[in-house]
Amino acid sequence: MLAFPLPMDNHRDLRVLCLGSHADDIEIGCGGTILKLAASANRLCVHWVVFGTGGEREAEAKESAGRFLAGVEHTSVITHHFRDGFFPYEGARIKQEFEVIKQRISPDIIFTHALADRHQDHRLIADLTWNTFRDHLILEYEIPKYDGDLGSPNVFVHIDSETAGRKVRELLESFPSQHDKHWFTEDTFLSLMRIRGMESAARHKYAEAFTCRKLLLGL
Repeated sequence: MLAFPLPMDNHRDLRVLCLGSHADDIEIGCGGTILKLAASANRLCVHWVVFGTGGEREAEAKESAGRFLAGVEHTSVITHHFRDGFFPYEGARIKQEFEVIKQRISPDIIFTHALADRHQDHRLIADLTWNTFRDHLILEYEIPKYDGDLGSPNVFVHIDSETAGRKVRELLESFPSQHDKHWFTEDTFLSLMRIRGMESAARHKYAEAFTCRKLLLGL
């Protein structure tokens, strides 16, 4: 397997845009990768946008973003209140928010939902990501769920054991409202990272996986 190190420019921030439908989506999908970037990038700017929050879920989303972005100098955390499960019916309003984001930032990397995700809210955010950002590196993360829609990702980020453990710990501590869900457990999150680590021969066992549909190699 070929490894392509992410180019870092010490003269400007690496601009990262994280998009999630609901509180905890970003953390589940790419939390370990964000923690690694926060620890390794000399200059990092992260815009973190969650489209469906409200009540305690909004407070949880903000607390969790603060935990995952601790130590990052330049951050922006934005939460919206679009109704869970009804994103396709609020598509015009959500599209307007994407246009606002586009005017604010030209990211180097975008983390978003997978186009093949069976959750209707997730699919809409993925569709709008691709509709809005035409000349950017887009990495689609995965969310384990009842639908059984995990695919065959083609990009892997190896996660060391300490970072994998921290990701899971921050998830469980930041989202107490989800503790009654049978799937929101330590073994669920570690198991998926372990499988992706096995598939990519990760030295420290764990990895997060993404789908990349377009990539320009500057040779």
